[in-house]
Amino acid sequence: MSARRALAPVPPARSSRARRAQVGARRDALKRNARRDAVSPRVQVAGMQRSRLLSAAVATVDELGYARASVAHITARARVSRRTFYDLFENREDCLSAVLEDVLGRVEDELSGARLDGLPWRERVRTGLLTILAFFDREPVLARVCVVQALGGGPRVLADREEILARVARVLDQGRREGVRAGECPSLTAEGLVGAAFAIVYARLLRGDREPLTGLLGDLMGMIVLPYLGPAAARREQVRAVPAPAIGQTARVVRKTARVQSDPLEGIPMRLTYRTALVLERVAQNPGASNRLIGEQADVYDQGQISKLLGRLERIGLLANTGEGHAKGEPNAWRLTERGLRVTESFRAHAHNNREATS
Repeated sequence: MSARRALAPVPPARSSRARRAQVGARRDALKRNARRDAVSPRVQVAGMQRSRLLSAAVATVDELGYARASVAHITARARVSRRTFYDLFENREDCLSAVLEDVLGRVEDELSGARLDGLPWRERVRTGLLTILAFFDREPVLARVCVVQALGGGPRVLADREEILARVARVLDQGRREGVRAGECPSLTAEGLVGAAFAIVYARLLRGDREPLTGLLGDLMGMIVLPYLGPAAARREQVRAVPAPAIGQTARVVRKTARVQSDPLEGIPMRLTYRTALVLERVAQNPGASNRLIGEQADVYDQGQISKLLGRLERIGLLANTGEGHAKGEPNAWRLTERGLRVTESFRAHAHNNREATS
């Protein structure tokens, strides 16, 4: 099945079950095509549209609250059609669930980079907790949406949240192996500790405290180790300072994240389409190409149509015509502008992310 056919728009479903089946089929097709052709413009556009919708969902839910945020609000902010939204997500809750999944993936990547394997239980918990709190400090909007607003979500979002908390509880429950005292703790201890820590972070985010969440590290660790290792170990955790290298590392990640998440299409008065991505990609591959060559490589054989599209991309600042043009009887010579290059690189970055997510 070709990428074009696999990702073609689907007709509206007549039931929620049919809708779920359609969305699932489209996601499977996107993954298959991402694995087979990571630079396909159609795959690039689908990945970027999904990213724009998720970013818009985060901003909309944070601004309006989950109850008031609608699909119309999300699509308007993302400048993506409602049909595209329903091609990628079953409904608003499915979109928020995808936000939680993406955030979890990012946190897991950072935890992997923290090299927790092989550390003693207490150090593993402390380093993992510091990583999570630092991530929330760098991404306060994501933190509010995932910790505060997600509580107002539907059954699926709440189930996702409970699964995340259960995974954290399983890590804390390993503390029962730390000695005789620890072994006497019931398994319910870990669940209670996770619930208490979550409630504390929730309260800070709800109030909008300006103090960094990493400042809670000592007290939270003291609370966690107390039932397993006793009061002395808890006091030692409370007075331990946050490692200085973690602060510098956070600043570097902030700068990196800002570059990755910047939207190169912000302020451009046009919708992102497969045809637009394909034309930009072909210009990137053939700098100085004429209308005819770009049209042939982008499957646009009507010269009037390709001229109109290239002219529009020039007017909005993505392309520049460096040729003599028709005034002197010479062919046009199209190149990407600096902004056009950023847009094209963003397409490729989303395709790369899709390939990693499906490998």
